[in-house]
Amino acid sequence: MLCGIGVLVVARRVRGIGSASRHLLYSIVINSAITVIELVIGVLTGSMLLISDAVHNLGDTLSLGVSYVAKLVAGRRASLRYTFGYRRAEVLAAFFNSTLLLVLSAIVVVEAVSKLFHPAIVEARVIGFVGFVALVGNLVSALLLREHASGSLNIRSAYLHLLSDTLSSVIVVLGALVVKYTGLYFFDPLASIIIILYIVVEAVSVLRESAEILMEAAPIDLEKVRREIESVPGVLNVHHCHAWRLGEKDVLLECHVEVKDMPLSKAQGIINEIEARLRRIGVTHATIQLETNKCQEKDLVCEQG
Repeated sequence: MLCGIGVLVVARRVRGIGSASRHLLYSIVINSAITVIELVIGVLTGSMLLISDAVHNLGDTLSLGVSYVAKLVAGRRASLRYTFGYRRAEVLAAFFNSTLLLVLSAIVVVEAVSKLFHPAIVEARVIGFVGFVALVGNLVSALLLREHASGSLNIRSAYLHLLSDTLSSVIVVLGALVVKYTGLYFFDPLASIIIILYIVVEAVSVLRESAEILMEAAPIDLEKVRREIESVPGVLNVHHCHAWRLGEKDVLLECHVEVKDMPLSKAQGIINEIEARLRRIGVTHATIQLETNKCQEKDLVCEQG
């Protein structure tokens, strides 16, 4: 709850905040409260279902926080030390959050499996009520971000997280109903494992994507890049090509392009045409180095470029 109060204090101090950022803050407050309530009551009642849903909400609250911080740092200007700016901060946070979520998920699964064989008697009415409150809170949070989801990939990812929270809360409510009317107490840890498996799939996806960005994996088909560049009149070949992603939207590329000796004005025309073609296939910034019989190695990808 202190987390939610802290966010409210920050919200009051931020001037000129946009509606998307304001709605993100409201969603963080709501999900922080849901996480604390589910975790406390889950521990008190011994419900693995509530604890696993609390872990799910914790991960998504962190994701909402990352989305909010990303919007704050996006406006920071590049410096002589951070020449690309601070756009990788979101990637680093996503990598950390997904790793933490996998660790927490593993802990919950170990406990849930042990309770499958020795199920605890849980208070289904309490679980159902808490699950319903969480369902309403997650639904409200999702509706707050719905209008902004189409205009920003960052907001859309947060919106999808909230939809998954809503689904998770539905499972909690259904699990409580099953326990109440059938007396099958093992369904509580079983349903928690189902939620955790969904979390793991989602976390692994985020972890893989953030790791690819941090490892600077090529986000586009370099063979397609080769075909596009070498089809430009005057280009003999392209080599020493490197492509990487700076953030979620920024695709950068650098390469050597061999041409015949020509006036600088004509060479500039070739560079302009190459840049236009690269923009059409998703490259947002390209550095083209024209050369005439300079490099001995003509491979598309070289360790030294």
